[in-house]
Amino acid sequence: MKKTFPQKISFRFAERKDVPLILEFIKALAEYEKASDLVTATEELLEEWLFKRERAEVLFLLVSGKEAGFALFFQSFAAYPGRGGIYIDDLYIYPEYRGYGYGKIFFEKLAQITVGRGGTRMEWLCLNWNPSMDFYKSMGGKPLDTCTAFRLEGKSLLEFLNNEV
Repeated sequence: MKKTFPQKISFRFAERKDVPLILEFIKALAEYEKASDLVTATEELLEEWLFKRERAEVLFLLVSGKEAGFALFFQSFAAYPGRGGIYIDDLYIYPEYRGYGYGKIFFEKLAQITVGRGGTRMEWLCLNWNPSMDFYKSMGGKPLDTCTAFRLEGKSLLEFLNNEV
């Protein structure tokens, strides 16, 4: 059963001073996904890539003025429609704020950003075991069964680049 939320909800984009908080959210998400050992992000890397290079953005969900969730996303582009969108790399809401409908409100805000920028789609990945699958489907999200996500990263990326594969 969905709980009611009497608190005031707002959003704000991250600023450079929020880098420690962003890293805190990343680590909390990694712990939830049982992947803490994969986190190599540092405050210095986040500052460089988010604020100097401007490669991604972070939006915070605030409940009564306190950061309760975050979404890290970046601009994407799709050739077939010839338009952009956003790719949500991370979305996390602290456990004590779950069950109030904040996730849906968060996605609505991200959809507003996407459409407001002229975008045509939002995309994200969800681990197969994650109970959020039903939530995503309830909003109209469709799991892609026409393709498989691949990733070339870390040592494999370097080996490929150096023709060691």
